[in-house]
Amino acid sequence: MTTATVLSPEDLLKVQEWRYATKQFDPSRKIPAAVWSALEKSLVLSPSSFGLQPWKFLVIQDPALRARLKAVSWGQGQVEDASHLVVFLAKETLTEADVDHFLERVAEVRHQTPESLAAYRSMMVGNLVSGPRAATIDAWAARQAYIALGNFMTSAALLGVDTCPMEGLDAAQYDEILGLAGTGYRTIVACPAGYRAAGDKYAELPKVRFPEAEVINHR
Repeated sequence: MTTATVLSPEDLLKVQEWRYATKQFDPSRKIPAAVWSALEKSLVLSPSSFGLQPWKFLVIQDPALRARLKAVSWGQGQVEDASHLVVFLAKETLTEADVDHFLERVAEVRHQTPESLAAYRSMMVGNLVSGPRAATIDAWAARQAYIALGNFMTSAALLGVDTCPMEGLDAAQYDEILGLAGTGYRTIVACPAGYRAAGDKYAELPKVRFPEAEVINHR
């Protein structure tokens, strides 16, 4: 495996300062196919607890569908104007079959036998399926989706692509419009991606963050 390209600390902070929750996208600018392909792969490569990936990512490009989603997203224009729209879904429940599906993939990719993963399976089932965490597994899965969201936004910024995480939406209406009933997945959050409009006044506003000393403690 090749080594990763390493940014300088200064370049990393420049990217973080440049990124903001974009309020206005330029609808005439589209993300190039190669860039978008890399961003989709960054979603797939996102980390998750146990590696279970209890999510799906819907890339919504159909204009009519985007218009319907905008209507249940507080009318926010980013839903229609951004080059791409990603809806992050999380599993509603987790079963032994889900664990087995993941372990089948582990065995395939790492050339292992299912038998060699028996202890790993027992640990996951005991923790997530039959253990106390099973009662709140939907919240656990939602947290995994937010890990993917953060990874996606940072990846986008590193490629010069703007994003805007959006919880300002009616998740139940999203589920209905996207036909999620019976799929075992539910809407968690959406994230338009594209390029900021020249007139977006928020692009140049300084970030408002608490001082490091207030939020970072060393012990």
